[in-house]
Amino acid sequence: MSVRLIPVLLALALALWPGHGRADDGLVEGRDFAPVPGGQVLQAEPGKVEVVEVFAYWCGVCNQFQPQLAAWARRQPADVAFRYLPAAFTRDDVHARAYFAAESLGALDRTHEATYRAMHVEQALAGRGASRDQYAAVYAGLGIDRGRFAVALASPAVDARMEAARAFIVANGVEATPTIIVNGRYRVLGRSLGDMLRITDLLVARERAAAGP
Repeated sequence: MSVRLIPVLLALALALWPGHGRADDGLVEGRDFAPVPGGQVLQAEPGKVEVVEVFAYWCGVCNQFQPQLAAWARRQPADVAFRYLPAAFTRDDVHARAYFAAESLGALDRTHEATYRAMHVEQALAGRGASRDQYAAVYAGLGIDRGRFAVALASPAVDARMEAARAFIVANGVEATPTIIVNGRYRVLGRSLGDMLRITDLLVARERAAAGP
């Protein structure tokens, strides 16, 4: 074998080796996504590609994104596991705790979009400075018992969800909201909210292809 052929064959082998070479989906690392070395999924489900939106109720861009994201999530096939995750940057973040408390009470279908509305439209929640009492009042208006909500808000179960959220955020290098993480492997970038969803679709397809039949 010619010595000149060795570099060519090595390059070809690397291109065919999973994890090497450039995918043909047109995505550009650093522009469309950032790989997440040592990233993690939030909740592993065999045969599914996980997509997580890290959000904050006080985040104006998250509020703008929510209708598009909800519509996108409704269109996803069964092999895509979409999850919301509040930005639990600190253990006592009342917004994240309120989300997990509502989740523990099985009330997210009533509270999630209503919380955005209460904060950004009705101004019943004072943005970043919203208090537990304000959340309790808003959620009472949605039919959630104040006492049960207060217990859930301070519960060990919510403490555990906060810790898990914080671990996910740190492992995946989340520094701002909204951030989308695909399968604990990619952090979506993009130049607009619509572009973020386009990139997410392509990364989901990439993960689906990598998993094989």
